[in-house]
Amino acid sequence: MLAQPRDSDDVAIAAAYDSRAAEYIELAGSIDQMDASDRRLIAGWRDSTAGPLLDAGCGPGPWTDFLHDGSRDVIGVDLSEKFLASARRTYPHLRFEAGSFRTLPVADASLGGILAWYSLIHTAPAEVPDALDEFCRVLAPGGSLLLGFFDGPPREPFAHAVTRAYFWSAEALDALLAEAGFTVTHQEHRQRTAAEASTRPHAALTAIKRDS
Repeated sequence: MLAQPRDSDDVAIAAAYDSRAAEYIELAGSIDQMDASDRRLIAGWRDSTAGPLLDAGCGPGPWTDFLHDGSRDVIGVDLSEKFLASARRTYPHLRFEAGSFRTLPVADASLGGILAWYSLIHTAPAEVPDALDEFCRVLAPGGSLLLGFFDGPPREPFAHAVTRAYFWSAEALDALLAEAGFTVTHQEHRQRTAAEASTRPHAALTAIKRDS
């Protein structure tokens, strides 16, 4: 049996997104609604990986399908049952499962890459190391992690439209990733464009799981 939300934070996050799933899907349910620079970054990352991929915090599934790219082995994992139901309807050729970042429903060292695109933003800062440890567990040595996040004072909470979220900095995440067994290989920062749903500064990190 695959892992279900198991603690109060996961349950609260799932409920918050379930309550606004239709609104979110209308705003960001299609890959065409995503920023072109994000699509380029994620496509380049996808094409640089080998092996199965995981879309951690897949929402209604547009990035999962983008990672699939017609042939890649990919699984989407999310806490929101409404997101998962929408993803399964829209992308019936793909696999979507309920799961927490604390207990991902995949085997040790079984993945070539994990996309966590703005999906750690609601995780309490004290629990982010546990999520990174879990990402490390399921990645094969040399596997790649791509994180997208809101760039700001690390660990500072803010009132996200759905539920409380946290800013991070590349430096703060770099330190946590190193402790979890990763080496950061790329980072980017940019201001948002007027066409994007969010006005908060964007950042992303790519990290590789070390062999030991």
